[in-house]
Amino acid sequence: MHRLYLFVFPLILSLSACDDSLKLEQGSNDQGHTAPTVVTATANQAVLSQRPFDNHADFEDAKRGLIAQDAALISKDSQGNTVWDMPSYQFINAKNVSEGAPDSVNPSLWRQATLNNIHGLFKVTEGIYQLRGYDLANMTIIEGDSGWIIVDPLTAKETADKALKFAQQHLGKNPIKAILYTHSHIDHFGGIEGILANLSDAEQKALRIIAPEGFMEEATSENIIAGIAMGRRASYMYGRALARNERGHVGTGLGKGPAFGRFSLLSPTEIISKTGTKLNIDGVPFEFQSVSGSEAPAEMTFYLPDHKAFCGAELLSRNMHNLYTLRGAKVRDANLWSDYIVEAKELFAESDVYFASHHWPMWGQENIQLFLTQQSDTYKYIHDQSVRLFNQGYTPNEVAEEISLPASLNTAFHNQGYYGTVKHNAKAVYQAYLGWYTGNPAQLDPLPEAQSAKRYMEMMGGVETVVTKAQAAFDGAATGSVEEGTKTYRWIAELLNHAVFAEPNNTEAKSLLAKVYDQLGYQAESAPWRDVYLSAAYELRHGAPEKGIDVAIMEGVLLKTPVENFFDSMAVSLNGSKAEGKSLAIKITFTDLQESHLLSINNSVMRHRKVAIDTPADATLNLTQPLLVDIITGKAGLKALLFGDDLSVEGSELDLVEFFSLLDRPDGSFSIVTP
Repeated sequence: MHRLYLFVFPLILSLSACDDSLKLEQGSNDQGHTAPTVVTATANQAVLSQRPFDNHADFEDAKRGLIAQDAALISKDSQGNTVWDMPSYQFINAKNVSEGAPDSVNPSLWRQATLNNIHGLFKVTEGIYQLRGYDLANMTIIEGDSGWIIVDPLTAKETADKALKFAQQHLGKNPIKAILYTHSHIDHFGGIEGILANLSDAEQKALRIIAPEGFMEEATSENIIAGIAMGRRASYMYGRALARNERGHVGTGLGKGPAFGRFSLLSPTEIISKTGTKLNIDGVPFEFQSVSGSEAPAEMTFYLPDHKAFCGAELLSRNMHNLYTLRGAKVRDANLWSDYIVEAKELFAESDVYFASHHWPMWGQENIQLFLTQQSDTYKYIHDQSVRLFNQGYTPNEVAEEISLPASLNTAFHNQGYYGTVKHNAKAVYQAYLGWYTGNPAQLDPLPEAQSAKRYMEMMGGVETVVTKAQAAFDGAATGSVEEGTKTYRWIAELLNHAVFAEPNNTEAKSLLAKVYDQLGYQAESAPWRDVYLSAAYELRHGAPEKGIDVAIMEGVLLKTPVENFFDSMAVSLNGSKAEGKSLAIKITFTDLQESHLLSINNSVMRHRKVAIDTPADATLNLTQPLLVDIITGKAGLKALLFGDDLSVEGSELDLVEFFSLLDRPDGSFSIVTP
């Protein structure tokens, strides 16, 4: 029965690396990141002339309405593990900005990271408050007639509880009448247990929970099919292994970083299905806009007419957002996203206040209207120009290299690529319309990377020769223009990637490639690009991760996840080669739900469907849904599985064992920068 652990839910992020460290270069920091080169320092210095860095309006807005600040803002879980640590970012502050960013950080990103460091409890306008810097996202509090309305209860129980208690300390303890989930990403609902922990049973029963249509389906199914690969890639995107310092992680652009505490989920009591829906929530009129399919597959914004305040959810952010996120996801519709912003601009034209799920608010109708115009036009520009170019035969790389925002869109800091970028968003538009194939037949059936790499190296005189030439190119990068120097780094990265894939144990190739990734990371204006490059450098030096996050933190979400989703995950874990010629039918009956699901394997394909409880099968596994979640999270041990009252097996135990033996068990620690 121990094989039932194959149900493992795919949420894997790296926590540590194997002890496979390269010798660190002199002048590197503790994690091995090398000093910025002259090319990098000069490139970053040049950024100062490309943006209006003397404009301090954002800093005034980010500090406006500050009521109180917790200087020691750290959240821990019940085992004492740190879930959130704002003090770890104290190396970034306003003084640093006035003195200039370190050479190892793009000044524009440093500015954004400094703004995201401004945390605390803020009064947005009369009756509206925000807690910022307690998590990746914001928690908003709206005063009703008899209590509070909470918007987006953060990511984790621990951070939500701490934020709410801080608000109660300074605003008084008020009943909570409603919770709004603006959209289906976990940083906007996963902390609800932290809110519920502060409510009486009577308050919980009366609580209104309002969400966009499709919320539960999207919130519980997101990443479950491709979650293992997405989780591994997310460890790069968010710099999970990186130290918080000037050569490491400085933030995500969207905020500081994800909070890894206890996640939970409570089903909505009311659904917003269309734009124009109006609700009165504890005496406060709300007007909703459905924007599903923009930043999230289920999302809504809302307007408070009495406050003349517009909540943009994550339809809008003070950065360019992702049409494609580097962790991996379905491409978002740039045209639809742009159109939703135009619609909001018209629907809520009287807004005097804008606030959202990330970043700091904005005040003044004229400012807000300009902000919405520039944001909507940015996504439309990227869409239209990408299509224009690929219709002329440009490849994805050529499209990305060609497009740049016009000056009218490129001077505003809120439009910059701190999270999404023009380059990878342009490629996303190409992918949305044309897919992976460029039309060039050389790309139709290429060799896998490791195989082609060996042939490249052989044709170029061997890895040793290539590394020598790459080192010479790296050393000579400073002799030309800064732009050419950076292009040289990009080329060396491509070249040395082939060398490492041809000889993954070649320490010279790995060391030099890591050094190149350092420089590309230091120059990146996008926080995810920076984290990806520096994470790659870290793993080249120290190896891939050995383990992932304890999936038990997802228990609260898993309990709300339809069991069909787990079977979908099992289907994509079936090893087709092992299953060839096999024909099996396994029934899983949930005794608490009084429902059965038949899992069948034929033609190396697994299918599942809900069936009658008495449907015949080769073997039947009887268990409860909570026990399934205990198995997934590892709470149920072998003794519980064999001798517990909630589990039994009927039919052939051998068939059951064979069934589970056909499923792969990826652990999410696969290599990325080596074969």
